[in-house]
Amino acid sequence: MSAHATHGHDDDHGHSHPTPRTYLGVGVILFALTALEVLAYEVGHRPTWPLHALVEPMVVPILLILSAFKFVLVAGFYMHLKQDSKIFTNLFVWPIVLAVALALALVILFNYWVKETF
Repeated sequence: MSAHATHGHDDDHGHSHPTPRTYLGVGVILFALTALEVLAYEVGHRPTWPLHALVEPMVVPILLILSAFKFVLVAGFYMHLKQDSKIFTNLFVWPIVLAVALALALVILFNYWVKETF
């Protein structure tokens, strides 16, 4: 039996799969990002908390950015996009990029239309 056969899927396409320690690290980072999301929401919605005036107008952008980071981590590590062929990554990523660009374009267009109408 060859050395490659004993390792199974560990060395497919020249990529090694993440170790349990890597998955644990990603899980800890996801937990920290979720805690930051909760903190941003709470600070933004409680007028008596410090930094409320600073955070309140930025709650939605903060939550969107933190959620985007979490999405990238989950898709990259737990969906194994990092180890898969680039074609699968492109088939997953480019439609999302297109959807985000379309949503931003619609928001900008709507904002322009509302300003011109009123």
